[in-house]
Amino acid sequence: MRYIGRTLLIAFWVFVGAFLHYTLPQKDIVRVTGTEIIRKDFSGLSRLFYAQADSGDTDVGNRDLRLITTTRANGRVSVYRNEDTGFGWPPYFKLDSSNLQAEAAEVVSTKADPQWVIVTHYGWRSPLLSIYANAISLKPVDGSDAPKGIPWINIIALTLLTLLAAFFYAIWARWRRFRRARIDPRIEELQDNWEAAGDAVQERRGRFRRWLNTWR
Repeated sequence: MRYIGRTLLIAFWVFVGAFLHYTLPQKDIVRVTGTEIIRKDFSGLSRLFYAQADSGDTDVGNRDLRLITTTRANGRVSVYRNEDTGFGWPPYFKLDSSNLQAEAAEVVSTKADPQWVIVTHYGWRSPLLSIYANAISLKPVDGSDAPKGIPWINIIALTLLTLLAAFFYAIWARWRRFRRARIDPRIEELQDNWEAAGDAVQERRGRFRRWLNTWR
């Protein structure tokens, strides 16, 4: 049971870490190489990782998907999707994917004359699942080594999560001490009383049987 509990605890924190890594904003310094719109079939497991085409549009299984193609300073290619989040989850309240697509097209540059931008995004890129991180905003910078800024949202979110975890741990620790000091002794006392009562009943039954045996 101890190993099962540890395994479940590890699985829980792995899930929490993956959830935060997917949801919290991340920043990449890239060069935009192009924008495009593809026809995407939303089905299977990958459907869970997509938002909606535009806020207020009817959700359908097959629709257009805006993409922003980029290249990093090390030559690695990154592709981002550009979808509204609306008022759903994650709570970025993004309603301007059309404007962002136009901004991305405006800063398209070549390797010979690069224009570097900071792409703020959330989510993961997985060719296996055919999913893309969702771009939230673009910000032009002077170079590929420009500072990305302090991730205040991540710091605040992790701080609040830590405080919340500490709060629940404190409640659990106090409950555990209270249970050991007050409840467990009572339960043991009741068990002892039940056992003593059971022994008394067995003794009385034994006496009754012995009395019956005297009449044989």
